[in-house]
Amino acid sequence: MEMINATGRRKASVARVYLTKGEGKILVNGKDYKQYFPQIHIQANIIAPFQTIEAENIYDLKINVNGGGFKGQSEAIRMAIARALVKLNEDFRKPLKARKFLTRDARVVERKKYGKPKARKSFQFSKR
Repeated sequence: MEMINATGRRKASVARVYLTKGEGKILVNGKDYKQYFPQIHIQANIIAPFQTIEAENIYDLKINVNGGGFKGQSEAIRMAIARALVKLNEDFRKPLKARKFLTRDARVVERKKYGKPKARKSFQFSKR
């Protein structure tokens, strides 16, 4: 099996995943994923596609991710892993799509408008 790569995006984060046959090592920006993402619920985001298709500890991952915060980064990685697994085997598409791992979440932060303190928040109205 050769190296399979895929890209995932979420908010301001972009993740590039390189998937090879191995023993389940996951490196994010050169560090182990448990060291890069110390929160357990974020770690669960990354291994969720493998748990969905029951393929833990079969593939090695090398992941480059940049932009955004840790939650957006983890969701971008999750999408990239799901896309790489579908490239590997088209049968994985149905269970991954059912869990919405292949859907790009297009919600991003709304821009700030002039004359307002935030995107929608207004200054206090005073009649007099």
